Amino acid sequence: MDLLQTIIIAIVEGLTEFLPVSSTGHMIITQNLLGVEQGNEFVHAFTFIIQFGAILSVVCLYWKRFFSLNEETLRLYAKLVVGVLPAVVVGLAAKKSGLLGWLLDSVEVVAVMLILGGVFMLFCDKLFNKGVDENEVTYKHAFNIGLFQCLSVIPGMSRSMATIVGGMANKLTRKKAAEFSFFLAVPTMAGATILDLYDLLKGDGSWATSENFMLLGVGSIVSFVVALLAMKWFVSFLTKYGFKAFGWYRIIVGAIILIMILSGVSLNMVD
Repeated sequence: MDLLQTIIIAIVEGLTEFLPVSSTGHMIITQNLLGVEQGNEFVHAFTFIIQFGAILSVVCLYWKRFFSLNEETLRLYAKLVVGVLPAVVVGLAAKKSGLLGWLLDSVEVVAVMLILGGVFMLFCDKLFNKGVDENEVTYKHAFNIGLFQCLSVIPGMSRSMATIVGGMANKLTRKKAAEFSFFLAVPTMAGATILDLYDLLKGDGSWATSENFMLLGVGSIVSFVVALLAMKWFVSFLTKYGFKAFGWYRIIVGAIILIMILSGVSLNMVD
């Protein structure tokens, strides 16, 4: 992976992290298009680590919610712990079994899940758009949303989509569901990043070059900045227009990728 590939992938990550289109899926597609080697330990870790860079933009944008020393902030922390528990169990099981590594290498899975998720999103506003503005996130809501988040272990599903729909299914408004989705991403991706760093550090260390450290740093910074700019726009757009536009986008992108694969067309644009 070179510097230009890193910047392009990081921009894609920052743009898609909070959109219900699957940032992991888009990074896998982008890596294939750019000819990045798949199945590489460093590439897998890079995918999660720069996602955490984007997630830190949540802490920056909502810093008062995270760092105000009051009872409301403490309750938020407790709800995030409750909400992240299901993903910890499912994520560790998927990683230990080797399923997660296989999924991260499968662009076919990404294409299929983009299409299936897109079809669902065409109808989810009518199914779940009954949120009550006065409703606040309870501990039960947090756990239920955490269960929905487990679906995002499948690349192409979208953690953002799963958790926002989970919030709406629990009678939260689109805005409140989106904001809690942002908050829940922080401990979720922090945990995933720590695990991947641990796996890298306990390996043979061949990845630990100054160039790779530089790529991780650049990727994290770029994804942070781009995500910060994209997040405010997304909340406004989702509140006003809902999921339908994202649904059609997912279907079109997934269909194009799937047709290319089935037609035997190489996704690698640099060959």
